[in-house]
Amino acid sequence: MVKHNNVIPNIHCHKKYCASSRGPLHVKINLNQAQRKKIRRQKRAAKAALVAPRPLKQLRPIVNCPTQRYNSKVRLGRGFSLEELKAAGIVNGKYARTIGIAVDHRRYNRSEEKLQINVDRLKEYLSKLVIFPKKASKPYKGDSSPEDCALATTQVTGTIMPIDKSKPAVEIVDVTDDMKSFDAYVTMRHARKETKVAGQRVSVANRKKD
Repeated sequence: MVKHNNVIPNIHCHKKYCASSRGPLHVKINLNQAQRKKIRRQKRAAKAALVAPRPLKQLRPIVNCPTQRYNSKVRLGRGFSLEELKAAGIVNGKYARTIGIAVDHRRYNRSEEKLQINVDRLKEYLSKLVIFPKKASKPYKGDSSPEDCALATTQVTGTIMPIDKSKPAVEIVDVTDDMKSFDAYVTMRHARKETKVAGQRVSVANRKKD
């Protein structure tokens, strides 16, 4: 019996674990997770052997995360913009995809700093790139020399040119009297107020000039 002002027990214990059962209470169980993990690893190894010594992944740009909350962080983007490819000296997006560079034709650049970072990233990648000719007896313009092709034996299976997210070392200093006398809260409040009224002061100054 239920005592006091509690909920009447109405739990549904009749779950259907049979494969032939139907209905909303049917429970699907996965007892082959270890086997599927092994199959995925074997497929990755087979794909790596098929395209060797070509890397498994493509080169991707460095972009900022969206929204104001995360835009201070950087991550790898979907692909390089056409403006970045042109600045790095790459003919078009079709050719870039053939040499392992991801391209996103919908993306455009708003920051000159980020544009220069990705252009330098592309140039560094091109300086290390080894292009095998389709026919060893008939190399095309832009193909690597036979000596460079012979040295390219290591296959990159992970991320190409990953982002360096190492944090700077913490500097330990002695606390001085100037540090103790510095009032950070008051300084921040003054700076915030100056920033708030800066536009109004510029507007008043412009009116006085007129």
